[in-house]
Amino acid sequence: MGVLTALAILAGLIVVHEAGHFFAATWQGIRVSGFSVGFGPVLLERQRRGVQFALRAIPLGGFVAFPDDDEDSTIPADDPDLLRNRPLPQRALVIAAGVLANLLLAWTVLVAQGLVVGIPAGFSATPGVLVAGVQNGQAAAGAGLRGGDRILAVDGRDLGGGQSAVAALVEQVKGAPSQTLRLQALRGGERISVSLTPADVGGIGRIGAQLQPSGSEHFRRPHGPGEILHQANADFSSLTRRTVEGFVTLATHFGETAGQVSGPVKIVEMGASLAKQGGSSLFLYTALISINLAVLNALPLPLLDGGQFVLLLLEGLRGKPLPERFQMAFMQSGFVFLVGLSLVLIVKDTSQLAAVQQLLGR
Repeated sequence: MGVLTALAILAGLIVVHEAGHFFAATWQGIRVSGFSVGFGPVLLERQRRGVQFALRAIPLGGFVAFPDDDEDSTIPADDPDLLRNRPLPQRALVIAAGVLANLLLAWTVLVAQGLVVGIPAGFSATPGVLVAGVQNGQAAAGAGLRGGDRILAVDGRDLGGGQSAVAALVEQVKGAPSQTLRLQALRGGERISVSLTPADVGGIGRIGAQLQPSGSEHFRRPHGPGEILHQANADFSSLTRRTVEGFVTLATHFGETAGQVSGPVKIVEMGASLAKQGGSSLFLYTALISINLAVLNALPLPLLDGGQFVLLLLEGLRGKPLPERFQMAFMQSGFVFLVGLSLVLIVKDTSQLAAVQQLLGR
């Protein structure tokens, strides 16, 4: 059930993104020929008012099609309702609408969290630091740490609890590259000992694990609509800032952070785990993935919305459309890159899941 919930959320986010493009075009009277979820062969389709609504075989995104891209279209090339014949501001709105739709959805989900779950009212910390997940092939996984373990002490010293415990553990790891740390952890009610040697990455220790405070968060009923909106705005700003910072770190320190990039399989696995937890976790997961989709699509890469925006900007600077040969080469290179990257991430995530299942004896 958790996996189905995560898949439904991801599918919904894709539909919302493409619906942004679709409604921005139709609202302005621009002709649209197709609305697809997925790529490749059509599994299900329905024609409505000249638009093909389709579910396709490769679930790696979606797209809105325009008659401009159809060589067999019977619509005259000078039709004023074709996308390419509209002014630059109208075309820019169509391109940006997908990103804006995902950002709006994320904010709406955070407002819904305040209505349904409530306002955060504190965190009851328990001793130790929770290992939320480990990266295959990194120091934590090699030492035998698993997601769900609770680290209580390092080299005989208790960590305490809360965010300060996480900060203390992170500082110890950073300051001990290539040095062995002896951890005391709790797993399934049993106390275990783990010898962990952080990798040396530019003189800083790294273990490849996601750490968070151990405990539970409490919520209370909001005092009114104003408090719900204030909390949603604060959470939205925080999630967006952290997401952008994450992409910047990936671009500027690619060698150190590439291993932390997750593909569709890992994202679904995380969503399934959070779906079982319930509470606010699923709301935050939906908002975070929606913001990630928005930021990802805003990147100036071929085939993404940001890449389309770059082409539009260049057209505006030139005062005339770019050569079709250049645009085609730009888009084809982007398709090969994105599909290749998706396949690599799927293989990586699947191998990690297989390794974890083998460790757990499943």
